[in-house]
This record gives sequence, C-alpha cells and structure tokens, in this order.
Amino acid sequence: MREYNIALIPGDGVGGEITLEAAKVLEAAAGKHGFAASTQSFDWSCDRYLAQGEMCPDNCLEVLSDFDGIFLGCVGDAAKVPDHVSLTMLLTIRKGFDQYVNLRPIKLYPGVATPIRTATPETVDFVVVRENTEGEYSNQGGIFKPGSPDGLALQTAVFTHKGCERVIRHAFELAAKRGKQGMVTNCTKSNALNYSMVFWDSVYAEVAQDFPQIKTDMALVDAMTMWFVKNPEYFDVVVASNLFGDIITDLGAMLQGGMGFAAGGNINPEKDYPSMFEPIHGSAPKYAGQGVVNPIASIEAVRLMLEHLGEAEAAADMQQAVMSVLGRGQIKTRDMGGTATTAQMGDAVKQALLAD
Repeated sequence: MREYNIALIPGDGVGGEITLEAAKVLEAAAGKHGFAASTQSFDWSCDRYLAQGEMCPDNCLEVLSDFDGIFLGCVGDAAKVPDHVSLTMLLTIRKGFDQYVNLRPIKLYPGVATPIRTATPETVDFVVVRENTEGEYSNQGGIFKPGSPDGLALQTAVFTHKGCERVIRHAFELAAKRGKQGMVTNCTKSNALNYSMVFWDSVYAEVAQDFPQIKTDMALVDAMTMWFVKNPEYFDVVVASNLFGDIITDLGAMLQGGMGFAAGGNINPEKDYPSMFEPIHGSAPKYAGQGVVNPIASIEAVRLMLEHLGEAEAAADMQQAVMSVLGRGQIKTRDMGGTATTAQMGDAVKQALLAD
C-alpha cells in the first residue's frame, strides 16, 4: 500500500476548523483509493509565539523534511503578533524547501456565484504560476535613520537567471500538459521597471524558444487586472514574479467566487523537499470558533497535494465531489449566502466523494 506522511499546521484563527475538514476529506480519499495518509499536527502559531517567543522551532525545516507533504491552514493574528513577524514561518518554509513555484488554479465551479459578470464556469479556467522564493520578496534592504526627517528605506528586488528560468519553464511545461489552448502569458512591467522586469522578459523569451508549440503572450500587470475581468476566457497559464503574482491571484480568487474557494500550492517540482499546500484566505480571527467559514479552499488544497503526490485519480475524484456539492446548491456556507456550517460542508464533500 502506498503511504504518505502529511504534516498539518493549522495555524491561527479559523485554521483549526478548516484543517479538520481538509483532513477528513483526505482520509476519505485515501480509504477509497487504496493508499494511507497519516497526519501529524503542529501547534506553530501566534499563540505559540506569545508563549515561547517563536512561531515555530529553529529546527522546523528538519522536522518537516521527513514528511511527504505539508498542509498549512492559515497564519497570522495582528492583534497578537505583527504580521511581518508571523509571516516569517511561511517564508522560512517556502525558501528553506526551495518551493519556487506558487501554483494558483483559477477555476469557477458551477453553482458558485461571483460578483464579476464576465465570470462563468465556461470562461474561468486558468492557472497562475508565481515565482515564490525571490524577486520583490527577497528581504534585501534596510531602514536608515528611522524616525528622523532624513529617514530612508530601501527594499531591493532580486532576480536571478536561475530563479526566473525555472519558474517560467514550469509554466510552459504546465501549458503543454493542460491541453487547453497552449499559451503562457508573461505578466510584466518592463515599461517602468527597466532592469528587473526587462531581465525577466529576456529570460521568458529564452525559455519560449524551447516550446515552439506553445503560444507566447505578454501583458503589463496593471493591464492584466483589467483583462482578467474583461476577458477571463482568454487566459491559459500566466507566469508572474513574486509580487505581481501575489496581487493578481487575489483578483483571480474573486473570479472564482471568493477566498473561500481559492487554494494554492508552494511546490518544489523536483520533490527534493516536501511541498506545502494551503487555502489562500487569511486566518479571519473574528470568525474563529464559530464554524461559519467555507472549507472548500482547504479541501482544494488537499486536492492539489494529491495531484503533486501522483494520486491523480483521487484528486480528480475529490474535484468531482466538490463540483457535485456546489452544483446541487443545497449546502451553502455563509459566504455563499447560506447557513451551512464548516463541518456540514466538509461532510457533504466527504459523502459525495464516497458515494461516487
């Protein structure tokens, strides 16, 4: 029997509730498809920081390195710990395990409402591949003479040829596999960022030469936000730098119905290290313990994990179960205009998964 060890980091706020539902559906999928998925939970969170002065232990990467995959609920509670402090755990794992691909599927399921009129299940089905370890989030810079009239802040973006090449290549490889229209759109801003993004564009052009069957395309990031809304059906795979990918995927989440449906993967494609999967919504501390948040994004994160682990049938089965529940429209959480609890939505997906 195939066996996987999965680390669970519920995190803060509603993280514990959504992690329970994600683990519930994972267990059901494992039982149905003949593999074992054992889980171990870690209390790495803002509460831990308040108690011990650290979000996670210094050897967190060593602890996690023995796992096949990591599920992260959500991190952060600014009322307890400043966000730039709590976020260090997430960045430590991403960079320490060289999870250089942030994968964000943007797909609208039938039965899900969206505030964007052009978004329908027929028009919204693309993927954003975001560079995840360098670029604008490289943590290079400093603050000088703080609190004085001469105060100065420098934040330096770092773009390496290796870092750009490998994530852009992953985007082209994904476009070849998806079998949609076979196009990779380069999200750039080289008209204004005349060093970093001109360099990024040049690497994109290099990689494109290795994929003559894939269409090339380019859009400035500000224009891309407009095109996402105006013509979402146009896109297949979008590749973006760390900052630009971070921004446009939140807009993508609204195309697919809101943060309750948006999942992402922090992936090391070579599988030299474990990859980490998460819903992209925040920890929503004000809703913690109420059982009202939508767990679909967390269940979708588990689906992405199973795809990465090679359990394609289980992942497809899980997606079909989610589509079945959402399409029937009988179970709706509060963000969907309904009254179903977090657990009730998780139960519905589990039952649909086991019924097929």
